[in-house]
Amino acid sequence: MSQTVTKTSASVVALPRAGAGAVVPLRPSTPDRRAQAARVLRSLADNLVPPLIALAVLLGLWEVLCSGAGSALPPPSQVVTDTWELIAHPFYVNGGNDVGLGWQIWASLQRVAMGYAIAVVVGIALGVLVGQSNLAMRGLDPIFQVLRTVPPLAWLPLSLAAFRDGQPSAIFVIFITAVWPIIINTAVGVRNIPQDYRNVAKVLRLNGFEFFTKVMIPAAAPYIFTGLRIGVGLSWLAIVAAEMLIGGVGIGFFIWDAWNSSLISDIILALVYVGIVGFVLDRCVAAIGQAVTRGTSA
Repeated sequence: MSQTVTKTSASVVALPRAGAGAVVPLRPSTPDRRAQAARVLRSLADNLVPPLIALAVLLGLWEVLCSGAGSALPPPSQVVTDTWELIAHPFYVNGGNDVGLGWQIWASLQRVAMGYAIAVVVGIALGVLVGQSNLAMRGLDPIFQVLRTVPPLAWLPLSLAAFRDGQPSAIFVIFITAVWPIIINTAVGVRNIPQDYRNVAKVLRLNGFEFFTKVMIPAAAPYIFTGLRIGVGLSWLAIVAAEMLIGGVGIGFFIWDAWNSSLISDIILALVYVGIVGFVLDRCVAAIGQAVTRGTSA
């Protein structure tokens, strides 16, 4: 028995012969594929073209304003020329602190990762405590509000006196900088859990651990990830400043050493890298938040 062919506007379906048992999947027609590709290209253009135009305008203005003989800052073309070796070889090692920008950033990221991880654990735990307990809220919240206003670098001399080493001191500065927004946002999220959720948990007779994992954390997750995004940004800001004072390998020390050597182009290149890495860190935390909260986080 011959095959029967059914044509539609979207696809062509070949019906199998009786008893063959074969299933022919539907395939999108060529116009559908072209329309999907056009939508993807349009979305990329909408997201990429405006910032690229703005960047081109800013670079053009910078080039024009700083190309004069008496300009204190180099134009972009000179920055690229002066720092081409750093751009082309980011992972060179010449011994001691003379290493490429890739290794400098990697050293800073390691410090940020350790300090930020500690801040996440401590911040979420204290935030849950403050959000759940009115007594803890009245006792700890005023202290947190006072301590969070202390500038990050003001903690560095105290941490150096306590740890007597630059590495743990820098990690402590990261921790103390990032922990406050995590605590505050977690506490706000816990306190804003709808009463209906709590009532359902009582009806289901959930124990403390079940309530924490199945109700509290999912409900407060958008607030928690808002605090995590703020915290990771502050961490990256603080480590750059701290490394200027503690020395060693790190992007902050690289910037300070370049200033002492009057290498303005090196400083500008390092600042570009700092901004890109900070943006990537923020996007990574935001992407995790979107996945965990199913699109409800900021």
